[in-house]
Amino acid sequence: MGKRVAIVGAGVSGLAAIRSCLEEGLEPTCFERGEDVGGLWRFSDHAEEGRASIYRSVFTNSSKEMMCFPDFPFPDHFPNFMHHSQLQEYITAFAKEKNLLKYIQFKTLVSSVTKCHDFSVTGRWDVTTQKDGKKGSAVFDALMVCSGHHVYPSLPKESFPGIKLFKGSCFHSRDYKGPGAFAGKRVLVIGLGNSGCDIATELSHTAEQVIISSRSGSWVMSRVWDDGYPWDMMSITRFETFLKNTLPTAISNWLYVKQMNARFKHENYGLMPLNGALRKEPVFNDELPSRILCGAVSVRPNVREFTETAAVFEDGTVFEGIDAVIFATGYNFAYPFLDDSIIKSRNNEVTLFKGVFPPHMEKPTLAVIGFVQSLGAAIPTADLQARWAAKVIKGTCTLPSVKDMMANIDKTMEKKFKWFGSSETIQMDYISYMDELTSFIGAKPSLPWLLLTDPRLALQFLFGPCSPYHFRLVGPGKWPGARNAILSQWDRTLAPMRTRAVGTPWTPGLHGRSTRLLAALLLAGAALLVLTTLAFPAGF
Repeated sequence: MGKRVAIVGAGVSGLAAIRSCLEEGLEPTCFERGEDVGGLWRFSDHAEEGRASIYRSVFTNSSKEMMCFPDFPFPDHFPNFMHHSQLQEYITAFAKEKNLLKYIQFKTLVSSVTKCHDFSVTGRWDVTTQKDGKKGSAVFDALMVCSGHHVYPSLPKESFPGIKLFKGSCFHSRDYKGPGAFAGKRVLVIGLGNSGCDIATELSHTAEQVIISSRSGSWVMSRVWDDGYPWDMMSITRFETFLKNTLPTAISNWLYVKQMNARFKHENYGLMPLNGALRKEPVFNDELPSRILCGAVSVRPNVREFTETAAVFEDGTVFEGIDAVIFATGYNFAYPFLDDSIIKSRNNEVTLFKGVFPPHMEKPTLAVIGFVQSLGAAIPTADLQARWAAKVIKGTCTLPSVKDMMANIDKTMEKKFKWFGSSETIQMDYISYMDELTSFIGAKPSLPWLLLTDPRLALQFLFGPCSPYHFRLVGPGKWPGARNAILSQWDRTLAPMRTRAVGTPWTPGLHGRSTRLLAALLLAGAALLVLTTLAFPAGF
């Protein structure tokens, strides 16, 4: 075995890190404070300190073909969008199939990680742990932080005058587990993210009244997309990414807003974002528009102040007799075992090259895995980050100079501000980001080469879903089954739904959304050319 690597956390990012270290001949040791793998997806009926927490009714927002490990498809019979228990089953199966469990020390808390005295020469880390009341310490050649970013709740009570006067219950969505205690109650949910909308719609079936308070609004998408297919298989394609990045901004923004409003007009439901053209992460909720139509949920602006029993909103309206306030206000980024200056190296901002490497380290022996968000799924993203990180740690990939990395970070922050409205967001453009990482490790497929050698695969590669199999199609870490997985992904999508066979199953193929959009653009271009010719005839 090669260099010893400490891995913090055994969620999907930690498992990806263990496997990538083994692929590169490194020696991983993973420390997990819980008693099982899964991280965020390991459900507990109460919130545990230092661990992510989910509610009992959570389902995935990414479909199974778009969120699997790139060489380990979900079983055919699994539904496209899974209950958390099914995803946990899959994660456990992956860990067993890849023989990863023997590298994990469970019920072990990493309390401190510091640079060794000779770090500038060796890049080594001193890792202090606690297990069963006993303290341990060991030196590692590298560190991979995989503890996630949904652990430490953001509870901005200071932003809500009068909240200390409020006499009802008040807590963060992290502590919510189910609707049982809220039957017949009047509930205010603050925050229009995925958790806030899930909780509000679930409570609306048993509570007396549910109101969502939103400061800035949000696009609300359905998991069910064009022709009834999973949203991400229809919209996360290389062709659509190409259009988004090459079309004039005004046209790209118009197409995006039109797409987001295709199901219903957000203005009519009080959901419209303040800046609809920004690519902030949308909410995925199939039920919210219906619950608003039925009057079971209503949406109000930001809370101006609280009284003992009510909330006064910025438009002057009042919600009286509130029994509970649930803050679905997201999470803070924190790694308490690390000195803040390591991750936040400039103006107290998280500063990471490609969301993985701190740029100012004397030696590139610290990688943060899973600290990005995008419309793409977390599992393939973590898998690719870990593959790159393992190669950098081994020394087969090198990082640019500090100057070049900082320049790239600044350029990326400018793009983030343009697309997402904030330079500090951890959001990324999924396909562009993944292609960058594959190019770093020599695993990026060549579309021209595919067109010459395998046209059928090339067309699916360009117009079809950008599924995880793309990222283990060629190069180091290539999976022999990737080509077949790409060509058969629609069969696995339809398999769990074909419980009553009626007619012949229909798959999008080249008649999908991307090609329809291409045809529309070509038609619009032709019409524009004709109009230009008529308006300015030859010789004018």
